[in-house]
Amino acid sequence: MTNTDVQPIAALAQQALAPKQVEPGSIYLVARADGSVQTINLTGDEYRDTPTRKTGTTTVRDAESFTAYWDKHHDENSEVYADSERLTITAVLDAHTTSGARWAGHRLHLALRETTAWKQWLHMDGQLMDQEAFAEFLEDHLPELLEPSAAEMLEIAQSFQAAVKVDFQSAHRLNSGQRQFQYVETQSTKAGQKGQLTVPETFVIGLVPFDGSEGYKLTARLRHRIGQNGLRLGYKLERPDDIRKTAFDDVVKAIGEQIDTPVMNGTSA
Repeated sequence: MTNTDVQPIAALAQQALAPKQVEPGSIYLVARADGSVQTINLTGDEYRDTPTRKTGTTTVRDAESFTAYWDKHHDENSEVYADSERLTITAVLDAHTTSGARWAGHRLHLALRETTAWKQWLHMDGQLMDQEAFAEFLEDHLPELLEPSAAEMLEIAQSFQAAVKVDFQSAHRLNSGQRQFQYVETQSTKAGQKGQLTVPETFVIGLVPFDGSEGYKLTARLRHRIGQNGLRLGYKLERPDDIRKTAFDDVVKAIGEQIDTPVMNGTSA
């Protein structure tokens, strides 16, 4: 190879390696000195001042927050889905249109959270406790006790705590709908002395199932067992699953009344 052949090749190599200004939004093919070609893709959002489209999923915890975000970002083709099993409401803000597909990558997700009080009442539902544990449970949940009043239920709880050193022998239902427990004192100073303790057969509680939702009334039916371990007490909530479903349906209804799009039953693709 002569010097006259080498000079043009060297000039081309210097041109390939020389820096040049390129514009975002394009794809460039760059010839390397070794004869290979490098692809430089500058079409990504990281090379722009703003993204080309909205993406991501925003999670909110109540209906008010859902409608606030919806009002800001939805369009006439946005879709909303409610899933009662998962307790979620999802909006696909850039859903497909009747004339073509869209990315469906910008979403709003309402994931309801059960309140602490709701979870505690459901956790102890149907479980029997000793007298003191039952009394402490009632004392810890006085704000949720509606009928009888919290003051009356506190008095009942204190009666159970005071009757720890007694032998409960029987219980029967009164015409008034209350439950009366018969007991015999076991303390040395009052041994053999008989007494009775009357408590309501049912009581009504008020619970808020989800953060930010409305409150609902539930009826709790008193449960008891008298055995070798003494008196054990508990309650059984009447149809809590129905209340949970109603609460979710009410959230869906509240959102439906604030948006101009039907809320579909199911999940999005």
